[in-house]
Amino acid sequence: MKILADIHTHTIASGHAYSTITENIKAASEKGLKLIATTDHTEGMPGGAHAFHFANLRSLPDEIDGVKILRGAEANIIDYEGHLDVDEELLGELDMAIASFHPPCIDFADVETVTRGLEKVMQNPYISIIGHPGDSRYPLDFERIVKMAKATGTLLEVNNASLKPTSFRPGVRESLIELLTYCKAYEMPVVLGSDAHHMSVVGGFEESITLLEELDFPETLVLNTNPEALVDFISQKRLK
Repeated sequence: MKILADIHTHTIASGHAYSTITENIKAASEKGLKLIATTDHTEGMPGGAHAFHFANLRSLPDEIDGVKILRGAEANIIDYEGHLDVDEELLGELDMAIASFHPPCIDFADVETVTRGLEKVMQNPYISIIGHPGDSRYPLDFERIVKMAKATGTLLEVNNASLKPTSFRPGVRESLIELLTYCKAYEMPVVLGSDAHHMSVVGGFEESITLLEELDFPETLVLNTNPEALVDFISQKRLK
């Protein structure tokens, strides 16, 4: 499986990442990627980037060293009513946005509460991707989530950092097996994200690819293999 895009990367602007956007793009180019999304944490995360950071992403060129750049953010879900820590006007200026559960920003809850809350988030037209949905501290009814993802045109992420032995998120592998089984059954595309917090792991998807191969997951449903189709999928939701 040839991966050509990384849609989840962080820079020093996130407060707890350690490379610049230039370093991330250089790493992406050296690894043969054709597309990278820069998705720093928004303000609700301790140390997260100010709104000015995201508003000024327009100053970036569309492409550097043969790598197309998507201007994005990783927004924090702050309650189970679908609210985020960033306003829609700012999200509308970006190319894409990831929405994720993070313990500093929202308490853990039961499966019904979390599922219902995430369904509301996916109905937000500016949310392109749900980040690391395999964290079992935020349990989900994966069949419902995959159905809502398909209905709203929202991609679900296979987060490579969460699959590593060093990950602090519990139950990720088991959760992703269930999620991917439903994605395969409902023919719902997924997207891989490195969740890189250092340039050395930009474009790193070894754990994710191993899991996909174990499940015989169709390559045609992995949008990172086709950057044009990935951009088109994200754009279609915003156009709607």
